Amino acid sequence: MSLIERYVFRLALTAFLAALTGLTAVIWVTQVLRDFDLLTTKGQSLLIFLSATGLVVPSLVMIIAPVALFAAVIFTLNKLNGDSELVVMSAAGLSPLRLLRPVAILTVAVAILVGSITLWAMPASFAELRNLLMKVRADFLSRVVREGQFTTLDRGFVFHYREREPNGGLAGIFMQDRRDPEKLNTYIAEKGLTVENEKQNYLILEKGSIQRQTRGSRDPAMVVFDRYAIDLAQFGSEGEGAPLKPRERSTLELMHPPANDEYAVRNQGSMRSELHDRFVNPLYAIVFGMVAFAALAKPKTTRQGRGLAIGGAVVAVLAIRVAGFGIAALIARHPWAVLVLYLVPLATIAAAGWYAFGEPERWFANLRATAPKRATAG
Repeated sequence: MSLIERYVFRLALTAFLAALTGLTAVIWVTQVLRDFDLLTTKGQSLLIFLSATGLVVPSLVMIIAPVALFAAVIFTLNKLNGDSELVVMSAAGLSPLRLLRPVAILTVAVAILVGSITLWAMPASFAELRNLLMKVRADFLSRVVREGQFTTLDRGFVFHYREREPNGGLAGIFMQDRRDPEKLNTYIAEKGLTVENEKQNYLILEKGSIQRQTRGSRDPAMVVFDRYAIDLAQFGSEGEGAPLKPRERSTLELMHPPANDEYAVRNQGSMRSELHDRFVNPLYAIVFGMVAFAALAKPKTTRQGRGLAIGGAVVAVLAIRVAGFGIAALIARHPWAVLVLYLVPLATIAAAGWYAFGEPERWFANLRATAPKRATAG
């Protein structure tokens, strides 16, 4: 890159890093405040708390990075124009294509960053967060639930134990699950112990019974057991033994789900939507960078306001991104929408390139000039 290009790239990169860091920090703090109950009501350590909230950072960066890029390009070009540097560069023979080069390098770098996060880091962080929350639920039984008290672990799920044994086990366990309005499950056991097996946390009950009663039935069905394992994932809102959500699965697993995965078979639309949304996300980083460049790349005098161009660029990227979210949701029901999902950002990039390097002013002027003639001829 030439000296001027390095200067433009340095301005844009500094603005991007500042915007990305600031926006991510602000939103992360709101996430921290929302999950503060890990420290208060669930009695977890500060390390667990920071780990749980830190695992959402990749998803935040994936969403914020294109926005930060858009703000950085707008800031850089507006500053260059406000200081009359853009006019001087244009008068010195700097073509719009050379001005695009540093912006394009930053845009491609951000697109690669978004792609690596959305294809690998984000699903891995969501899967790890799931495992961590399961451990928190298991730890919740041993840290927060007090002996002799009836504690609500989830809406409609009550847990009670009589006393704690020297080995950390629980004695005199009673659990009642009313979360499903169609059935009532009651667990009674003499002893219980939480264990971890293959990154799954279980409550092992010994010498007890399960009473299951469905709505409309007179008598409950009873099952007596010597040993019974309960997946502690059921203490959350996902239900017992909940399978991985599409966002928690790796990209390779979304492309080739196991043949015996009943969840994947039942939710093919959601799996398809998540997969293609991951592939299309990097394109939106390019969209945000190109729209910002097209809006402000051409030099203007200081008397010519740039507010209308900036406002139009903001409205354009918001409309395009919202359309992308809507199309991604449509893919879950209609496979043909996959083509539209990719067509929207690609068409926007092409239109922004035409606006930046073509002669849209002359085209619009000709269109306005011919409009009265067409009306008269009609």
